[in-house]
Amino acid sequence: MIGSIMRTGRRGLLVAGRAQTRREFTMSAVRAAPEASSKPARKPVGGFRGALLGFFMGTTLTGVAGYFYVLDVYRDANSLLLQDLVELQRHVTNVEKQMKISQEK
Repeated sequence: MIGSIMRTGRRGLLVAGRAQTRREFTMSAVRAAPEASSKPARKPVGGFRGALLGFFMGTTLTGVAGYFYVLDVYRDANSLLLQDLVELQRHVTNVEKQMKISQEK
């Protein structure tokens, strides 16, 4: 008798000579009924996918902003250098005139 109480089989535990099967979970009809929703079902965006997309968008926007900043600084520096070269050319021309005047005397 005790041996039959303590034996286990494939389906479950034998309790007092009868087999106790595994418990099955069921849902009531109210819980199992689909919910009526006016909104269409949305596909959830995973956290990893959203983070990756945000990272790439942020990196791209930062890169574009950095590119235009460097381009603006380059144009300003180029403009200043060109102005300095024009002024230097004017001074060199003035010095050449002074040298010609001093050589003629």
